[in-house]
Amino acid sequence: MSPAAESDLLFLLHDVARLMRVEVDKRARAFNMTRAQWVLLIRLERQPGLSQKELAELLEVEPITVARLVDRLEAHAMVERRPDPRDRRIWRLHLLPAARDLLGEIHRQRLAIARTVSTGVPAETLAAMEAGLRTMKATLCAEVRGACRAELPATVPAPERSGAPVAEAATIEKEVA
Repeated sequence: MSPAAESDLLFLLHDVARLMRVEVDKRARAFNMTRAQWVLLIRLERQPGLSQKELAELLEVEPITVARLVDRLEAHAMVERRPDPRDRRIWRLHLLPAARDLLGEIHRQRLAIARTVSTGVPAETLAAMEAGLRTMKATLCAEVRGACRAELPATVPAPERSGAPVAEAATIEKEVA
């Protein structure tokens, strides 16, 4: 990679995200799972009872992809589909005890990855990076209008367009998971 590309924030964000995906893939494979399955389990832990369609929107994949992931997790007694009480066409997804046991290990793996990527980075820098990334995410979500609506609380205002840091960054930092 050229020196100009290495100092480009967008290239850097992309490279770090790619390297993290590779690491998570490796760790998930050690448990005979995929990163997508881990993400699905984490989403259901945070938002139990999502429909397959809602989950597909959050994961930015087609509903058939979620259906296949759920089929595999259901076969391993980690997820179950329950009928929606108001609409019989909708299946709500819920974690089973086996998934809860595995989620403990997933969280341990996530902490280990976080420790690895933050080694040598001062706590103040990490806090500033997190606040900055949350602001960037809020800005992009506001641009897309709705793509991240399920992730952002309704109380988070659209970011300022002045280029200055958003005053609500602290609120966003605490509310956006």
